[in-house]
Amino acid sequence: MEKGIIFDIKEFTVHDGDGIRTTVFLKGCPLRCLWCHNPEGLRTERQLMITRNGCLSCGKCLLPCSHPECQGLGRCLHACPRGLVKAVGEEVDATELASRLAEQAEFFESGVTVSGGEPTMQPAFLLELLDGLGSVDTAIETCGYTAPDIFRRAAEKVQMLYLDIKHMDSAVHQKLTGVPNEPIQRNLEMLMRGNIPYTVRVPLIPGLNDNAENLSRLAEKLSGSRLPPKVEFLPYNPFTEAKYQMAQMPFSLSHIDGNQYHPVIPEEPYRRYGVCWRIL
Repeated sequence: MEKGIIFDIKEFTVHDGDGIRTTVFLKGCPLRCLWCHNPEGLRTERQLMITRNGCLSCGKCLLPCSHPECQGLGRCLHACPRGLVKAVGEEVDATELASRLAEQAEFFESGVTVSGGEPTMQPAFLLELLDGLGSVDTAIETCGYTAPDIFRRAAEKVQMLYLDIKHMDSAVHQKLTGVPNEPIQRNLEMLMRGNIPYTVRVPLIPGLNDNAENLSRLAEKLSGSRLPPKVEFLPYNPFTEAKYQMAQMPFSLSHIDGNQYHPVIPEEPYRRYGVCWRIL
């Protein structure tokens, strides 16, 4: 039985696959995107999330405690009178989690999506979880930065795969995410040659990857897909910075005013290459 680390389970999600779904978020990601809206999912280990708004500065959470679940965190999870201190990261058994999710999916007539972080960072756990879900409609959301064999094996077990494409230029991709994009492009090409249903997702970040040249290159790339190519654009999330504050992590895009952001998609190349797209 494989064990893995998750940091959230969201019920009744509507943008992670067909119908109403349950989305499981696995901890750990090989990328460090400047805009990541789940910073608590980047590291594989358990970590603190502290809400500063409403803090009384009483210091109770800093006092030593004997709770086993608090050891190694430097804070007591139970002392805050307003409940502002919590830990994210839970070890779960793949078979047990699959059984629980399958029962829930059957009750709600819904599906299960595995996201992150990056689900392929825990490949054995991911594959056992997907196997355990059996006939449940499943999907994964992945950045694609993983070994081709792991990517292929996971893709073959789901009804839909969502692949994030951050930037088409590898050098720019490295600046924005910390890694080059060649492994991602190889896995995209694997999908383009095959029969596995997939959708490309692009998080639109003002001034970083939302220019017409980058988005047009994506349309041209997808024109060679065996299946009809589909793209979903994800507008910038203006509330991301608050999570970084909770996770006690620096955020470098605080200068972006996402509330005033209205992305413009270069429609002509998408029509020319027959790529279906929408903004979520």
